[in-house]
Amino acid sequence: MKDLVVVVADKSMQQTLEGLLARPQALGIRQVEMDIYSHPQHDPACAQRGVEFMSDYSEQYHYGLLVFDHEGSGREQIHSQELAKAINEEFSRSVWKDRAKTIVIAPELEVWVWSDSPHVSRIAGWEGGNQQLRSWLIEQGYLQEDEAKPTRPKEAFEAALRRFRTPRSSSLYLELARKVSFQQCSDVAFLELKRTLQDWFPLL
Repeated sequence: MKDLVVVVADKSMQQTLEGLLARPQALGIRQVEMDIYSHPQHDPACAQRGVEFMSDYSEQYHYGLLVFDHEGSGREQIHSQELAKAINEEFSRSVWKDRAKTIVIAPELEVWVWSDSPHVSRIAGWEGGNQQLRSWLIEQGYLQEDEAKPTRPKEAFEAALRRFRTPRSSSLYLELARKVSFQQCSDVAFLELKRTLQDWFPLL
């Protein structure tokens, strides 16, 4: 059996998880033998039928992760943490028992993109650096002066890419995940992901 299967909502998320899990020491875990699959029906299917979809993997992997965006899931009326709890309870009643977990990113994956790392502006095509990017986001109304991250992270990221005609590609997410330090990341879903991986795959 392999260590881990990860089912995600789309290609960008797949690339992000590949980049993150390629840095086990930064996550505080051992090397993990894994496979990552993108659900063909994206966030709504992950939220509604993710546990069922993953049932076939239970005998091939020791642990499983289901990762999707709260925004666009079709279950936005439920708080993201409550939704994750409900799906984790589904897992506990399934063939996975306590070997699988759900990570619901609120509002969406791009909230993990925004940090004060210089790699963010560089990868997005902003030669003027993070300060130039931040000033532009404020000027365009994507960011408030007292905010660390845009309220609408995906819209802000896509607008920043368009500004300098940087093609939107899932490979950007892979590069960001490989380069950007996440030691200061305080996002609830990211911290839950990190804690879960550390519980399952502690450093030897």
